[in-house]
Amino acid sequence: MPKVSIVVPVYNVDKYLAKCLDSLVNQTLQDIEIIAVNDGSTDGSADILTDYEQRYEGKIKVLTKENGGLSDARNYGMPYATGEYIAFLDSDDYVEKDMYERLYNKAIEENSDIVECDFIWEYPDKSKVDVGEIYSGKKEMILKARVVAWNKLIKREIIEKANIIYPKGLRYEDVEFFYKMVPYYNKVSFLKYPCIHYIQRESSISNNQNERTAEIFNVLDNVIEYYKEKGLYDEYKSELEYTYARLLLCSSLFRMVKIANKDIRKRTLNQTWEKLNSTFPDWKKNYALKKYKSKKNTYMKTVNKFTYKIYCFMFRVFK
Repeated sequence: MPKVSIVVPVYNVDKYLAKCLDSLVNQTLQDIEIIAVNDGSTDGSADILTDYEQRYEGKIKVLTKENGGLSDARNYGMPYATGEYIAFLDSDDYVEKDMYERLYNKAIEENSDIVECDFIWEYPDKSKVDVGEIYSGKKEMILKARVVAWNKLIKREIIEKANIIYPKGLRYEDVEFFYKMVPYYNKVSFLKYPCIHYIQRESSISNNQNERTAEIFNVLDNVIEYYKEKGLYDEYKSELEYTYARLLLCSSLFRMVKIANKDIRKRTLNQTWEKLNSTFPDWKKNYALKKYKSKKNTYMKTVNKFTYKIYCFMFRVFK
């Protein structure tokens, strides 16, 4: 059994793929398997994958499928993973050569279900280290964790027992997968070292906003419904309420103001306010807004029906 399986969805990233794969095949942790899922690429990605599979026989396994999107590619690759732990990496990013050795050693040392590391935002003209906050317990995990999939190492048996997959056909797939998995983690560890280079490119989904930006509503509703189905909602209601408000009023709102079509932008922004206040009418009274001091919480405390419109305008103008 390999120590770590790394699932890498690949779709039309021939300009970035070799750097990503080089960072994986040269890991200081030798006992890994790389599962590259070619999600119907139409550029030179397939040729690059074939070349690396032949050169690194036994280390890279290439799977090919029709295009189905990022979630579908991850879901397709997961059943092929045989490692003790599973990691996900996007094929336009790359990692430090000792990343998985560091994460795996931390996981074994602390008998962790999941290990999270810091990462580096890589812009064309600058870079910035993203330092995460250390939290304890499942409730703080909902409140404070970064939901991205690719800065974590997760025990494979937990994913299999939870039987949770990424939502096919929706954006914000990391959000749904992460929050659905939280109840199954008992031990979380942190590697306070930036291991991943998160490449920012103009053609990425996060830089192209349209009517699909509103899919955050579907994802958040899916999470809430899941907690209700599992009988967990009452236990985690306050944390889910805070997270629902934070996502809609912060990261998602910043994306929505970038929607080029004026009618779609206006409708989506109005829907955000209506959705938040109909789902959680008392969100302003949430304990986390008072307990934890942060710039986001300070901003959220000032949001009301009137200031919301002002913030939407300001974020649009100064985005």
